[in-house]
Amino acid sequence: MNLPVADILFVAWAATIATCDCRSRRISNSLVVVGLAAAFACALFQRSPFNISAGQAALGAVVGLLALLPFFALGVMGAADVKVFAALGAWCGMHMLLGIWIAASLAAGVHAFWLLVTTRTRLATIMRHAGPTFEVGGKASTPYAACLTVAACAWLVLQMSTGVLR
Repeated sequence: MNLPVADILFVAWAATIATCDCRSRRISNSLVVVGLAAAFACALFQRSPFNISAGQAALGAVVGLLALLPFFALGVMGAADVKVFAALGAWCGMHMLLGIWIAASLAAGVHAFWLLVTTRTRLATIMRHAGPTFEVGGKASTPYAACLTVAACAWLVLQMSTGVLR
């Protein structure tokens, strides 16, 4: 199987985001900007891994940003998660964002449950705690941007394997 350069570029960007999020729970703005620029370039030259136009990429980025911004405003999500979702909107288009968000949220829920079980944290303790619900190695968990990018990559692989995108 011969993968197009845009597909490889998307997966490499997504893997870098996931790695940074898992290791340090920090994603640099420059990495988000590179993802946005690559997404728009691929869409502009009709090489998008998700077969979207530049207009669809712009709409996806705006919707992705606006969809998660309230969660950031409420303090339950980091700014990087919101920016990564906007970049994913530019890569995938608005029509895929809901599915990616649902899959990522389910993955984050499973991760949080796993942490509850493995750290033997009581629910009553969580309700009284004002800071991050979990900390692993001194870092707040769950790495939500990683969940978002893994869900998007899984969506790409699924669509490629069923022939939807090619």
